[in-house]
Amino acid sequence: MSPSCTRRRERSALTARSTPPQYATREGDATIDREAVLAVWRGNLGRDARMTAKYDWFYHRAPAGAPLLQLLMHADTEAPVGVCSAGRRRMLLDGHEARAGVMVDLAVTPEHRSLGPALILQQGLFAAGQRELDLLYCFPNPKAAPVFKRIGYRHLADMVRHARVLRHAEYVHRRWPGLPTWLASPLGVVIDLGHRARDAWRWRAGRSLRAQWSDRVPDIASLWDTSPKPSALTAVRDAAHLRWRFDDAPVVDDVMPFRHLQLFDDATPVAWFATRLDGHTLHIHDFWSRDGAQVAPDVLAALLRAVRKAGHAAVSIELATSTERLQPWLDAGFSARSKRPVFGHWGAKDEDTMPSLHLVSADEDE
Repeated sequence: MSPSCTRRRERSALTARSTPPQYATREGDATIDREAVLAVWRGNLGRDARMTAKYDWFYHRAPAGAPLLQLLMHADTEAPVGVCSAGRRRMLLDGHEARAGVMVDLAVTPEHRSLGPALILQQGLFAAGQRELDLLYCFPNPKAAPVFKRIGYRHLADMVRHARVLRHAEYVHRRWPGLPTWLASPLGVVIDLGHRARDAWRWRAGRSLRAQWSDRVPDIASLWDTSPKPSALTAVRDAAHLRWRFDDAPVVDDVMPFRHLQLFDDATPVAWFATRLDGHTLHIHDFWSRDGAQVAPDVLAALLRAVRKAGHAAVSIELATSTERLQPWLDAGFSARSKRPVFGHWGAKDEDTMPSLHLVSADEDE
């Protein structure tokens, strides 16, 4: 046999050996497939105790219904080798309810962890979303954007994290590391006093608002019912959803529980914020106000005073929203720190008329 024939045969054998195994997806059942899903997650998607608690909360008790669940099957195995899901979310768009789902919990076992199997799995969830949802959205790593575009998702918006520093001593230490501690800390205090005086002068009207903290979701039914709703796609904030999303969310490992800040004008609630401590920063996961998704300057001033009084060094929020709804936060001294893309597919609707969005951290997974 000639050397060229030998090389061709070796290449053919190599091709045969490198041909990927056959995969298929099937729809899962949150109750029947619980142990199979946890087996795929184990060692691949967070700590086991946390993920078990998350499964029972997210997959069994969600008020909008069980998530769409896709399982990746290998031709030579009976158990799934990959899973991904879409948690159902009730949303409003132009005053009408829309069925949305957020893609979560993508995991593939190590021996099957390559682009092909993961792509097949996501395509299965994408097809299920087209059948059952008006909108399927996700928050992919920016490096994975080409893959999501290939599946059929479009870039809808960017989720931008904004923060406002309230106690500047640590910030001064980071900004000028060579500055002596005995000078950095007093300088931070001086900056704090200057910002506090400026805020008090600019937003004098907010002084009349009363702040109240609680460890459980307060009753915001009157606030939600009487406030204007944006034409943009936004989550329904009824009592069942809020209790599930915040009060029932599993608190394991080093995850902090949620705390809620409610602002009142006399006895009338004017705003609500769901917060969670992240290091020295209090992060706002959700909010609503008398003006709906728009927040008035006096409300933001009262928020800053309450957070500062509680001893937190900074406050932050993530938003994918309109320029108009974002502007009051910028006027209150919040500045952009990071961003990540939001991808989605608008069901069977006209793909040229994608809706505008108002999304916050609570519209994600945990």
